[in-house]
Amino acid sequence: MYVVKSPLSDAHLMTVSEALQGALADLVDLALVAKQIHWNVVGPRFRSVHLQLDEVVDTARTHSDTVAERASALGVSPDGRASTVAVGSGIGAVNGGWIQDGDAVAVLVEALGALIGRMRERVAATAEADPVSQDIFIGITADLEKHYWMFQAENG
Repeated sequence: MYVVKSPLSDAHLMTVSEALQGALADLVDLALVAKQIHWNVVGPRFRSVHLQLDEVVDTARTHSDTVAERASALGVSPDGRASTVAVGSGIGAVNGGWIQDGDAVAVLVEALGALIGRMRERVAATAEADPVSQDIFIGITADLEKHYWMFQAENG
């Protein structure tokens, strides 16, 4: 049921809604993973990594809200429930417990790399279907690539 009527064709709406839902799952999971590591990071670079992780959390939360609201604006109900995120995210499982700073950085590099690839696929998929959503994905990708660069530089 669509409460809000989308200006997109049914075919384009299907493409865009799948891209938005996938991005939402990825971003919600990124925020959760980064916060989990933030609480558990230890080591000589604790403070810098700890603070850098909060920047990732802020970025993921801001963009997840933008993505969810874009879906709503198109008449698609966004789903950020834990069960949906767990099934739909492109981030691998993160171990519990304390994590050394170098390992924390490596986990974030891997997670960000995976999400950047998925976001770039969404940029391509939405080019014709909805340039407005595509623009959102381009902005998200740029921000994720900045974090990716910074975390890679952290481990030199």
